This record gives sequence, structure tokens and C-alpha cells, in this order.
Amino acid sequence: MIDYELLPDERLDKVNEDITLIQKKDGLTFGTDAFLLASFIKEQKSAKAVELGAGTGIISLLCAARNKLATIEALEIQEDFFDITTKNIKLNGFEDKVKARICDIRDISARTLGYEADVVFSNPPYMSTDTGKRNSSDRKYIARHEVCGNIGDFCSAAYRILKHGGKFYCVWRPDRLSSLMSALIDNRLEPKRMVFVHSDSISEASMVLVSATKCGAEGMHLLPPLLLYNDEINEKGTRSMTKRTQKIYDTMNFSE
Repeated sequence: MIDYELLPDERLDKVNEDITLIQKKDGLTFGTDAFLLASFIKEQKSAKAVELGAGTGIISLLCAARNKLATIEALEIQEDFFDITTKNIKLNGFEDKVKARICDIRDISARTLGYEADVVFSNPPYMSTDTGKRNSSDRKYIARHEVCGNIGDFCSAAYRILKHGGKFYCVWRPDRLSSLMSALIDNRLEPKRMVFVHSDSISEASMVLVSATKCGAEGMHLLPPLLLYNDEINEKGTRSMTKRTQKIYDTMNFSE
């Protein structure tokens, strides 16, 4: 691991899979959605993969740490996050597996990439520009809101760069699921696996994980809902992870 001197607006964290992560203090930070998406991606050791909207690059780094994919190209439109992704790749010694590229996903294609991808994944902005409180930080606002592309743009990009039969993975908000499903179908990405994630047994779903196949046949496997925490309070006054969630965190893999 290389030494790195933090800038005043940066922080350094140790996260899952022993990854050292540089993050912007006023940007979106690593969370459950990123880890679960990385876990939801199936292992394809010979696959060429592309991440749309990399942010800090954490999802690509997690996949690299578990050797899920052969190579990953992390695309990011914001220059400061592109710089951070590049630094995080070097900081964790993944230069042979992951590389960053600054670009607008609305302009990307297999031709501009120079290849067709086997796998594409994304944790895209999940809020439309006319909803939600305006963040004081431009970088956080762009990361959360569809300023540089809506879900249709992300699905269209996935279609353009995937090979026939390639896989697209996405984490999304349940209250906007219809928008995601419409965008997938419009771009000939057939939904194949889906799981709703809940905090506990009495909470509404907080996120949904979906995988789709380019030009795939109709037919979707709906996994059992994932409950992150047990309902009971333990002796420490907190709630422990469910066995299923703990297994996912231990293996970074969804067993079905």
C-alpha cells in the first residue's frame, strides 16, 4: 500500500474487505447499498466489467478484493471523484485489475471503450432533480440526483457497452422501481434476479437489487427479502445482523 497525504476535505477510512478508502467529507460515503451491490454481483473470473458512476470506486474495489471479475473499468464524470478513484486503486494495490476513466456515461459505447463488456454495474443517482432537499455540496447533489443522467441514460449506456447476454447489476429505490423496470425493458435489458432489502421484519424495503440480461428471455427470479437486522434487542442494547446478512458480509456473496 502506498502512503498518501490527505487533502483538507478528505478522510481516510478502513472498510470491508480490508480496503483503505479515501472519501470526500462533503461527498457520499461508503454505505450498505454499495456493499450489497458488490455482493449481489455474481463471480465471473474471466469477465471484463464496467462500473457506471464510480464515485470513490468502492464497488469496483470490493469486487477486485474478492476476485469476482477479471478487469474493471470505473467510469466517473466528476473530476475530483475520478481523482479519488484513481488514488484508491493505487492505495489498495489494484492497478492490475481496476482502472478509472473520466467520461459522461451518456456518451460511452463499446466503440469508445474499445471492447464489449461481460458485466456492467451501477449505484446510480436515485433521486430526480425535482425531489429532495438541495445539498449544499454540489458533488453530493450530483451523486444523489439525476443531474448527469437519469436511470434511462444509465440503462442505455449498459445496453450499448454490454455484449449479447451480458449482465447489468443495479441498486435502486423501491419507491421508484417502476422507473427502473421501464428503463430496463426499453433498453432490452431483461430483469432476471431481484431482491428487496429491509432493515427488519416490520420495516418497508429501503432498497432493491436487480440484475438484468441484455436481450435475455422473459423470466425473473425473485429472491426472498433480505432482512438486515433481527427484531430483538440484544444484551448490548442493539440489534444484531440476521444470519443471512452476516453470511453475506462474511462471504460477499448472495447464496440462493
